[in-house]
Formats: sequence, structure tokens, C-alpha cells
Amino acid sequence: MLKAELRKKYIQKRKALSPDEAFLLSEKNFENFIHYFNPKESEKVHVFIPILSRKEIDTQIFIQYFLSHNIRVFVPKIVGDKLINIEIFEDTLFETNSWGISEPVSNEDSHENDYHYVITPLLYCDKKGNRVGYGKGFYDGLFQGISSETKKIGVNYFDPDEYVDDVWENDIPLDYLVTPTEVLSFLIGLE
Repeated sequence: MLKAELRKKYIQKRKALSPDEAFLLSEKNFENFIHYFNPKESEKVHVFIPILSRKEIDTQIFIQYFLSHNIRVFVPKIVGDKLINIEIFEDTLFETNSWGISEPVSNEDSHENDYHYVITPLLYCDKKGNRVGYGKGFYDGLFQGISSETKKIGVNYFDPDEYVDDVWENDIPLDYLVTPTEVLSFLIGLE
């Protein structure tokens, strides 16, 4: 199936979830992530801040856990047409941007690229780790600049059931997909 078709289909599937369903599924994603990856104190996690109006996975659950366990947290911020990465703390101030995304007030880029995990937003991910996002390419750009040791992890409400037919040359697949029911690895033979 083409990305545009998958994007449309999974936006509709998300819209069909009630707020309570979305939150409960987000909690299950979080539990699966923690159980499978077991992040440790001082590790570095890059995690998106959800657009709850678009019913993205509620990563605030993840962020609260990471901060309370002394796991370093970095979040993306769009400045102009560039994605920068800002380390956040319990007292970090946030504001809502024009897309309805909560972002740190600060524009101070951490210049960090050696994360243990990058938790990635998506609309869909197939059984090969090919991700369908909103089509802006910000995460492909982020993936190009990070350590090859970083685990690129998508989180989604839905299990993969069809393949992305129009994978582009610059698309970088995920290493893992976390859903409410399982964690899939796309690192065949590397684990």
C-alpha cells in the first residue's frame, strides 16, 4: 500500500479511538517499552512530545518515568525548517507551537547525537520497520545524524498488517516497533 493511503487509513483508525482507549493503549505501549528495554539511570532517550489532539501515543507517561528515574530526556523542537534536540528537566518551561505541539521555550540545541533510544512518532510501521509519518522527513534527518548504536523505536496503537510499497531511498527503517500487544525487532540476526 502507498504511504499516502496508509497515512489516510491510520489517521482515520486513530480518530476512531476514544480518549480513554488511546490513553489505555498508550499505557500498554509504555509497559511493553519498559519491560523490553529496561532503560537505566543516566541513559539518554530522545522522545517526541505527543500531539494529543491527533491522538498520538501519550509519551508524557514515558517522560515522567524517565525523569523520575534519572534517565536523561531529549525532545525535538522545530526551529525554522530544522529539528533541534533539547534536553529537558523537571523544571523545563514549555509553550505550544503553531502546530499544537508542546515544546520547550528554550532554543538551545543540545547537539547530542549519541542516544540509547529514539522513540519515534508514526502513523504506521510495516513488518520491515518502514515508517509512515506525516511526510515532513524530520525523523529521517534525525536518524542520519545519530550514532549507529542508537535504537530507533516506533510506538503505535496498531500492529503491522500490510507493507509500505513506496519506500524511498532516504527512508531509514526503525529497529523496533512497540505496540500495546508486543515489541517487534527488525534487527534480524543482530540481537
